[in-house]
This record gives sequence, C-alpha cells and structure tokens, in this order.
Amino acid sequence: MNWDNFVKSGLHAAFFMTALLLGGAAQACPDWDLKANEQHSGTGEFFYQPKSYSVIAGGSFELTKCGHIQPATDVGSGYFTDRPDFRFDISGMKSYELHIRVTSECDAALLINTATATWYYDDDANGNLDPLIVLTDPADGLIDIWVGTYDGEYCNAVLELETF
Repeated sequence: MNWDNFVKSGLHAAFFMTALLLGGAAQACPDWDLKANEQHSGTGEFFYQPKSYSVIAGGSFELTKCGHIQPATDVGSGYFTDRPDFRFDISGMKSYELHIRVTSECDAALLINTATATWYYDDDANGNLDPLIVLTDPADGLIDIWVGTYDGEYCNAVLELETF
C-alpha cells in the first residue's frame, strides 16, 4: 500500500469512527422503548389519594439535542436519562384529571410520554423550580415518566401522581 492510499484509508476510518460516535450520541436520548427503572399500575380511583415515589432527578442527555421528541408543551432545556424513571400502566381514567408533579432539592424538569405517544415537558409550573404536568383527559395505557434537571445537576426528588 502506498502512502496516499494509507492516508486515505486512515481518513476514511477516522470519518467512519466519528460518524459512529456522533450517531450513538444522537440516539442517546429519552427512549420510551427502554425498560423503566420502576413499574407501577393504578386506576383513576387509586390515584385519588396522592401517591409518591422517590427518585434521583437528573441525567446526562440534553433534551434540546433530541430532535425526535416534540412535546405538546413548550420544550426547554433539561437533562434526562435514556430510560424512563417510571412506567405506569393506568386504567379507569375516564372523567379524571391526572396531576403529575415533582418536588426536589434542585431545578427539576419533567418529561412524559403518554399512552397516545404524546410527549409533554415542564420545568417550573409546580413553583419553586419544580415541574407539574396536568393531563386533562388521560388515555388508559402506559405512561413513561422521566425526572430530570434543568441544568444537568443531580438531586433527590419525589414524583407525585394524583387524580381530581
């Protein structure tokens, strides 16, 4: 092999490795297809009494770099894990409104993918730099929930689900 071919081969290999690394980074986003860290179920009546779940808020994947996630709500900055923190199989939700909120020790963010494959994002609607998403007519089925942070930090947090 002559020098020119060697250099071209090296450039092709470098280009290929860069494409692989960037391609992997682009796919490192919240993914509803991954198994959640915790799985729960409940009905509209079950969540009429608030249910709380402890979690570490945060993640290493910046939401603004995840083009496949187009929330029905405004999307802001936020850092999340790739796998959902929680998966809830909900039923009997007709006539209920589902409030999903986080209280935390930092600037938390909330990302949800509902049973209708609709994404929702919030950062501060619960006050005190904490998120709240209200689903006014939630469909029965799976809801995946990620509890992240606005700035990439990690902290203790509590996820709470409640129906009205």
